[in-house]
Amino acid sequence: MNVVVLSGGFGGAKFVRALVETLGGDSVTAVVNIEDDLEFLGVRVSPDLDSVLYSLAGVADEQRGWGRAGETWNALDTVSQLGATDWFKLGDRDLGLHLVRTEKLRSGASLSAATEEIARSLGLEARLLPATDDPVRTFLETPAGTFPFQTWFVARGHRDEVDAVHYAGAPEAAPAPGVLAALAEANVILIAPSNPYVSIGPILAVAGIREALERRTAPCVAVSPLIGGRAVRGPADRMLARLAGGTTPAHVASCYAGLIDALVVDEADAPATLPAGIRPVVTRTLMTDLDASCRLAAAALDAAGAPA
Repeated sequence: MNVVVLSGGFGGAKFVRALVETLGGDSVTAVVNIEDDLEFLGVRVSPDLDSVLYSLAGVADEQRGWGRAGETWNALDTVSQLGATDWFKLGDRDLGLHLVRTEKLRSGASLSAATEEIARSLGLEARLLPATDDPVRTFLETPAGTFPFQTWFVARGHRDEVDAVHYAGAPEAAPAPGVLAALAEANVILIAPSNPYVSIGPILAVAGIREALERRTAPCVAVSPLIGGRAVRGPADRMLARLAGGTTPAHVASCYAGLIDALVVDEADAPATLPAGIRPVVTRTLMTDLDASCRLAAAALDAAGAPA
C-alpha cells in the first residue's frame, strides 16, 4: 500500500509516526510544509520537516512539542550574552542538524536532496518530501501589520488576530521531485490534523499540488485539528473562527472543499454536518500517546477503505 500524508509539525508529526508504526515506513510518504522555514543566525531551519524527522527518529521532545529530547542550550546562551538575536530557540542538538542542512544547501544540494540524506542518516524508512524546493514563505496579515510566519508565531506569540494569509512565491513554485508522482501512485491520501491555514494551506498553494488532489483517483481523508471546536495547541481555532466564520467540522471541511471524501472528527464535535460529498467519521482524535495516535491513524485509514 502507498499512503501519502500532507503534514505540518507537532500534531502532523505525531500522526505521520503513527502511520509508520501502523503500516511500516516503506508504505508512507510524508509531504511536509516548508513555508514556515527561516534563516536564523546564518543557518537554514525547517521547523515542520524537523518535527517529522525527530518524531520518526524517536528523538522528539514530546513535552515541548518541538525540537529534540535531552536538549541543552549552551550555544543560545552564548548568543544571548553577546547581545545577538535569540528569540528563535535553537538547542545545541537541534543546531547540529541545521548546520548540516545549511552546508548541504550551500554546496548546491536541493532541500529535498538534503532532506533525503539527513533522513537516511537518522535511519528513517518512510519517505520524507518537502512540498517544494523553491523559496515559498507564509505571511500573516494582522491588525498590527503583516509578518513572516515565524515572527508572528514565535516572536509575537501568535497573539495577533489574522485577517489574511499569503503564500509568497507559491504560484511560481514547483512541487519537489517525487511529490506529484507520490500523489498519482497513492492508494490513500491523508491530510494530517494540522492547521489548515499555516500548515496544510501552504502545501496546497504550491502550483500543481492542489490540482493533483483535485484529479486524484485515490480516496482522500482529512483529520480535523480541533476537539470540541478548540485547537489542542496553537491558533487553528482562532484562525478558523476569524477566516472561516466558525470552528465546527463544517468550517474545517470548507478549507478542503473539492479535495476530500471524508473528515475525521472528534467525538466532542459530533454530530457533524458536513458539505455534500464529504462524509463525517467520528472517533477519539486526541493523540495522548503513541497508542492513541495509532488508533487515530487506523480510523483515518479505515475511513479511506484501507486496512490498517
